[in-house]
Amino acid sequence: MKRRRLPIGIQTLRKLRQRDCYYVDKTAYIEQLWNSGECYFLSRPRRFGKSLFVNTLKELFEGNEALFRGLHIHSRWDWSVRRPVLRLSFDYGHFHEPGHLHTNLMERLDDLEIDAGTESRPWTGPGRLAHLIRTLHRRSGRGVVVLVDEYDKPILDALKVPEVAKANRDYLRGLYGVIKGCDEHIRFTFITGVSKFSKVSLFSGLNSLKDLTLDRRYSAICGYTDDDLNTVFAPELPGLDRDRIQRWYNGYNWRGGKRLYNPFDILLLFDEREFRPYWIETGSSKFLIDLLERRGVTALHLERMWVAEAQLSQFDVEGIGTEALLFQTGYLTLTGERVVDGKLEYRLHYPNREVRESLIEGLLERMSRDLAKLRLNLRRLQKAMEAAERAGLKRVLRQIFINHPYPLHVGSKAATYEAFYVGVVSTHFLALGFDVTLEESSSVGRTDMVVKPGGKVYVVEFKVDVAEGTALKQIKEKGHAENHLDEEGPVYLMGVEFSSKTRNVEHLDLERFK
Repeated sequence: MKRRRLPIGIQTLRKLRQRDCYYVDKTAYIEQLWNSGECYFLSRPRRFGKSLFVNTLKELFEGNEALFRGLHIHSRWDWSVRRPVLRLSFDYGHFHEPGHLHTNLMERLDDLEIDAGTESRPWTGPGRLAHLIRTLHRRSGRGVVVLVDEYDKPILDALKVPEVAKANRDYLRGLYGVIKGCDEHIRFTFITGVSKFSKVSLFSGLNSLKDLTLDRRYSAICGYTDDDLNTVFAPELPGLDRDRIQRWYNGYNWRGGKRLYNPFDILLLFDEREFRPYWIETGSSKFLIDLLERRGVTALHLERMWVAEAQLSQFDVEGIGTEALLFQTGYLTLTGERVVDGKLEYRLHYPNREVRESLIEGLLERMSRDLAKLRLNLRRLQKAMEAAERAGLKRVLRQIFINHPYPLHVGSKAATYEAFYVGVVSTHFLALGFDVTLEESSSVGRTDMVVKPGGKVYVVEFKVDVAEGTALKQIKEKGHAENHLDEEGPVYLMGVEFSSKTRNVEHLDLERFK
């Protein structure tokens, strides 16, 4: 196979095909959609190929046959029929500014009316959109195709200004209500975005809307599979470690049988030939890190989330669920499911190394006043854990908390203090790639933490404002290390005692168990 151009930043099928770029054929999904329904919604993280899919729909319904030669749908489509297409996208704008959404929409409607060769009186935005749909239907005699891309961007961009976000949400509710009101004039609707705002709040009354987000049949409607890399992108693979590509970038899942890659990551990797967090670097995670810190969510919590199906849809201006936010924005993905009391639950986890390391690093940076000291402390912590050196461990843990800006949201109760300390320490261990388990269960209770650096095992207990030796004594009395008698490597007992006054480690005991 010959090498082709990499379609970096290209979101239109015409440009992609005319420039002889690599293209992963998704038109089989379009055939399924057309034959099975009329109104669809899809949520996927940013830069996952949603806009290209929407543009492909546009070109297909407008009958641009030459662009589809050699693709799945070419021999299965009636090219004698052309349908009117109305594509609306909120891909740019200053939506955090009051009133900007209305101005932005009016400008877009101006362009759509010019393309359609029609005019409207100075109506409202929803009124103009409804007029366009009815006019296109009347002129062509065929139901209109309505495509809405980045439907939620005016809300997401304004989340830091809640009053504007709410106003934008209410404005969009009226705009999208046009789809329901013009149902007799519409043959096909496809709506995409990053978030999955409640259908009650944004798509009120649109009962025919089919949500494809967690539909197994459409799990790979956007993104690349391993098969795609091995076939379509085969000429790009020589010189790159195939297993490393998988560890770094593969792992997204929406209940399908195949795990997916974010296209942006893969295209940049093939272009630059270096393993870097390309997708993470294109977006700001500050808002997310701020939210996690305020809610006391640690890096380890993110690795063990089970959530009810309904929680993944609880996303609105007044209440953004942590799980829904992390899942919908692509920082966590589905790795399992179970039924509890007749209700479906999903297990969430980091999709891959890129996201895991980047998110943990973001949380760590928030825990530090000095990034140079942070990295130095990480190296010292790794060395002390590998050497099982008590004095070195106490010294580096104290330095970590000296360098840590104490958060105002931590309360005064010992249990709250302890949770804070455990969160900070576990995040540092995770950043070093250690296997960390919180609250490991045994027949005699729960161990605060079990850490496995290399071939060693550390059974760790944390205490606040207690007499020296209390933490180690509890590990011994309750036999928390008994679970690890069969481990091949050495097992250590580590008791760490903090002071709520000094907000730091007061005592640290370390003994070898076996």
